[in-house]
Amino acid sequence: MKTIQGIFGLLYKGYVGIVFLVTLLLFYLPILITVQRNRWKKYAFQLHVAWSWAVRLLVFVHVRYKLRSPLPKAPYIIISNHASYLDIFLMNSILPQHPFLFFGKSEILKYPLVKTFFKKFHIPVFRKDTRKAAQAFIHAKKAIQAGWSLVIFPEGTIPDENWPQMIPFKEGAFKMAKNCKVPILPITFANNYKLFSDPECLLGPARPGISEVYIHPAIEVETVQELSTEDLMQLAYDIIDTPLVKEK
Repeated sequence: MKTIQGIFGLLYKGYVGIVFLVTLLLFYLPILITVQRNRWKKYAFQLHVAWSWAVRLLVFVHVRYKLRSPLPKAPYIIISNHASYLDIFLMNSILPQHPFLFFGKSEILKYPLVKTFFKKFHIPVFRKDTRKAAQAFIHAKKAIQAGWSLVIFPEGTIPDENWPQMIPFKEGAFKMAKNCKVPILPITFANNYKLFSDPECLLGPARPGISEVYIHPAIEVETVQELSTEDLMQLAYDIIDTPLVKEK
């Protein structure tokens, strides 16, 4: 049975890959045009929302909000667990209310089409280059000051095993929230790892279904400023982890 499920999952991953490529080609030129000027970038964000919805619908993933707390006043930093690429695909369509950028690892620039507009719109982080990492932090701070929110996956990567258990958070998102004096919005993707596991795990789980999402109450600026970075990281970790305990 597991072998049959694995083969079905592999076929589904191939289908998702085709959907991603086809929709990328459809949205590529409009996004590329709208990221050329700062005043057009709000339209690039709306195109990302439409792209997210297109992927969602075509891969047959429905979102069920298990908790949908009011959003804080923008800008803010959005953090979540990261056990699936589906987390990225869904983010724009579950949070279309206020424009945001992804603050993500530079490895995504190895993908030919994506890198063209990722560098102009989102913020790649070169973690192995201290100077470039510092530049990314400055770029992110300027984006927040200009009114953009940021998405940061504080685990820094998709864990290799023990899903949905998270690995320890990195402190970048929390230092940035304190430095910029903005709220933090924690989100839990409770079961995305079951719907779309890492493509490198060939026979790992993958199927259409319902993504269960928790949009937690924001950690307000006062709390962000009062707590130490370590305590803030722990608070955020515990908030996001609580629904995952049920999945373990």
